[in-house]
Amino acid sequence: MKLPTVSPETMLPKGVKDFLPAKAAKIEFLTQTLKDVFARWGFRPVITPSLEFLSVLEKALGADLREKTFRFEDRQGDQMLAIPPDMTPQVARIVATRMREMPLPLRLSYSGRVLRHAEQQAGKDREILQAGVELVGLDSPEADAEMIAMAVEGLQAVGATEFTVDIGQVEFFRGVMDNLALEGPLSREVATAIAHKDNSGLRALLADADVSDAAREEVLALPRLFGGRDVLEKAGSVVRNERSRRALDNLSRVLDFLEVYGVQGHVTLDLGEIRGHEYHTGITFQGFLPGLGRAVCNGGRYDNLTAHYGYPASATGFSFNLLNLLFALDGALAPGGSGAIDVLIVQSGADKMVAQRLARALRQAGFAAARDMYLRNLEESLQYAEKMNYRYVMTLGPAGEGVTVIGVTDGTTRKVGLDALLAGDFSSLTA
Repeated sequence: MKLPTVSPETMLPKGVKDFLPAKAAKIEFLTQTLKDVFARWGFRPVITPSLEFLSVLEKALGADLREKTFRFEDRQGDQMLAIPPDMTPQVARIVATRMREMPLPLRLSYSGRVLRHAEQQAGKDREILQAGVELVGLDSPEADAEMIAMAVEGLQAVGATEFTVDIGQVEFFRGVMDNLALEGPLSREVATAIAHKDNSGLRALLADADVSDAAREEVLALPRLFGGRDVLEKAGSVVRNERSRRALDNLSRVLDFLEVYGVQGHVTLDLGEIRGHEYHTGITFQGFLPGLGRAVCNGGRYDNLTAHYGYPASATGFSFNLLNLLFALDGALAPGGSGAIDVLIVQSGADKMVAQRLARALRQAGFAAARDMYLRNLEESLQYAEKMNYRYVMTLGPAGEGVTVIGVTDGTTRKVGLDALLAGDFSSLTA
């Protein structure tokens, strides 16, 4: 009987997805690879809750994230609950309330899911899988450079070869905007034009504005301040306000450290960049891969978050968006991300004890092995193994004699002694 067809899209809310084994294995590979990178840099994991009190969480959320927060009534209490839209504010709360007696700096890592309200259009995910780090207690260019260098190493570890990390400085941008002294809708329109690098639109907005020539020159330069280290010199020749000039000095020192790390070839500067969260206070950065218009990682300095919970501490960090990373690297992930299972064991006859002993020996040796318990012929088992991403099929006769190892992808076969296998000789699977 033919089963009725049901569209998967109609079974889930918009903006969330199921991940079948092949994709799930790649996400697990990305997550574990990045966690290994974090551990090598001395970061230790924390696990954040999937629910928070809205009143507590909102202390560390800017207006941008407040608007995207899922909230609902607690049926077991009288307070509103929230599903966190970002993990950094949660880590700030943990540091300020649970770890304030611990010596600084704190190097913390995390991975998990967050939810955000998003526009109902193609490509907008409401569920975001994150893996990231927070470095709390250091206010220095070296700490910011460490975050950027880690992001580069993380991208290289998961197999990315061509990518850029765009660095901005929100203090530089805010200094220019403060000097411009615009208010209300015009200020927001100017910021939007800068973000879109719309030079003509920016000129039109400022044509009749009551601003000085020096301030106008500063803001009109922002969309052009993009590129290599020479951007600092260009910015220094245009910008006169003290806040922005301090930001340029900070950025120059960060770049000095990045040269020591040897990652400057992946770095570009964008002083007109205003993307990020409202809680950022200095260096910001985003990682981009070819062919994907969305960032695969975001980060920067946020020196005011823990103070919202009564514990002022400087901090910087970043997180990877694992779904964006998966989308960008799906066809080129390292072999470890394929999710392949090592061995499917097929034994004819009624007595399957030998096959079960062999499966146990394989697992004890670190291989992934499963018994094919379905009644079918060898050809059907091979077809099943190919569709389910097995590397090998092992066939055994009724008493375990005549063990044959078949390569699923290339069809190669070789005879192997059962006693050698049960004794732990699995060279036939590693040759």
